Amino acid sequence: MQQEISKTLLRRTKSICPECNRILDAEVFERGDRVYIGKTCPVHGYFEDVYYGSYDVYKRFSKYARDGRGVSNPTTRAETVNCPANCGLCTNHLSHTGLANLVVTNRCDLNCWYCFFYAEKAGYVYEPSIEQIRRMARNMLGEKPTRGVAVQLTGGEPMVREDIVEIIKAVKEEGVTHVQLNSDGIILSQSPEKCKSVREAGVNTLYVSFDGVSPKTNPKNYWEFPSLLENCRRAGLGMVLVPTVINSVNDMEVWDMVRYAASNMDIVRGINFQPVSLVGRMPKAQRDKFRITIPDVIKKIDEQSGGQISVDDWFPVPASMPFSNFVEAWTGKTQYELSTHFACGAATYVFKDGAAYVPISRFVDIDGMLKFLDDKADSIRSGKNKYLVGAEVLTGLNRYINRRKMPSGLNLGRMLFSALIRHDYSSLGQIQEKALFLGMMHFMDKYNYDAERVRRCDIHYLTPDDRIIPFCSYNVIPEWYRDRIQRRFSMSIEEWEKANGKTLKDGYYKRSSFAYKEGETLFDKMHEEKRLQTQVLEH
Repeated sequence: MQQEISKTLLRRTKSICPECNRILDAEVFERGDRVYIGKTCPVHGYFEDVYYGSYDVYKRFSKYARDGRGVSNPTTRAETVNCPANCGLCTNHLSHTGLANLVVTNRCDLNCWYCFFYAEKAGYVYEPSIEQIRRMARNMLGEKPTRGVAVQLTGGEPMVREDIVEIIKAVKEEGVTHVQLNSDGIILSQSPEKCKSVREAGVNTLYVSFDGVSPKTNPKNYWEFPSLLENCRRAGLGMVLVPTVINSVNDMEVWDMVRYAASNMDIVRGINFQPVSLVGRMPKAQRDKFRITIPDVIKKIDEQSGGQISVDDWFPVPASMPFSNFVEAWTGKTQYELSTHFACGAATYVFKDGAAYVPISRFVDIDGMLKFLDDKADSIRSGKNKYLVGAEVLTGLNRYINRRKMPSGLNLGRMLFSALIRHDYSSLGQIQEKALFLGMMHFMDKYNYDAERVRRCDIHYLTPDDRIIPFCSYNVIPEWYRDRIQRRFSMSIEEWEKANGKTLKDGYYKRSSFAYKEGETLFDKMHEEKRLQTQVLEH
């Protein structure tokens, strides 16, 4: 008989039943160096799923956990909340809005079989008016004590709206400083003029779906990417590649995706992996087949890169908070803080040095620098002259930077000092010219749902009923949030088609033979780099 592996309780939380949405007590526990979440529904029985693929990574990341200050003007009072019910934001929430998703349409130019969102499957068309969009932006900008100022226009496919340029201008006029456009890139790949128009209207970053480096893993837009890259170059529109990573489907290409992004660093600012959220009802065997978590993806990048980017080179999102903590102490003003749960996301910066890749942690003592900044922030708050502290920061930062290992042409200490003391954030833009941002964000589903993560979420949805709702409430429990809200503010498909004189299917993209031909040369540059990279490793 096989001996059962013992488990160690890490903490207790709340979750939901995947069958009936009943709010349940749950346990997060370690077993066999993996982290799991388990809960029992009185009607549907016991559910258990992988929460984090490595206990060692979970334990290391947990050291960086910090609670944010939340919002002082919530729309929902804590006494009426049984998390994750009644989201809005509430008085129990611990993070302000770091990035707000604003859905401008649920129409799309694709009809992917796995998508749960597009209009035809929903049965209605949701497209808020520009005035409703302005009001949603104002709600975010009105958060206290820290204003949200970053919006992602999303869908569906935002580019199917003929007034998308007016929408972009509207949110900019309301005071949004960073506009991200979430797109499959199809329409933009066909029109240099549209790339230019959205950039000139105020889009800072194109957040584009990119699920692999082969037609098999990326049937969505593999063939269109050459034209998309070229159009974005002409328009000066930087992009972030966003792969949804699914175990056994495209996880074998995660390092190739990084290398492809790095081979186009003149226009690609980063790559943000999203381990798949398993929506809908799914038997355990299928969940085990497709489930992948942040540590799993990090480990695969480590293995596939031959250790060039290792597991230890990654840090959780709240590790950035000592930087905002110091700036807040220096200025006396509340600052943007990324206080999301440590299990929600991870990131690193990677610099190119010839054919090799150098993560920032290889020449910076990250932990030492973070503690140094926290100590200096405490010194200012305790009453020490801040200009003396500033001088200590000027001389002290370089103690944590190994100049011999730092990529040539980079003066990281000076850049950080300019950002922290002088608030000259433009100098940090030089990092983007020399480095590739690698990020990871794992949104939850009903099987691994953790209310403690929801309370700390800083990626929110703006809704036309004046609420601001955490991502993993809005999408994971659509019966309570996304579908209920959008249906209320929508029109029927028949009404929309009559008003617009066309059908939804008329807007579906039909790939031409020319697009197929163009896409065949998509990765020539990447494959040449792979050959050089192999030579370096062998040498």
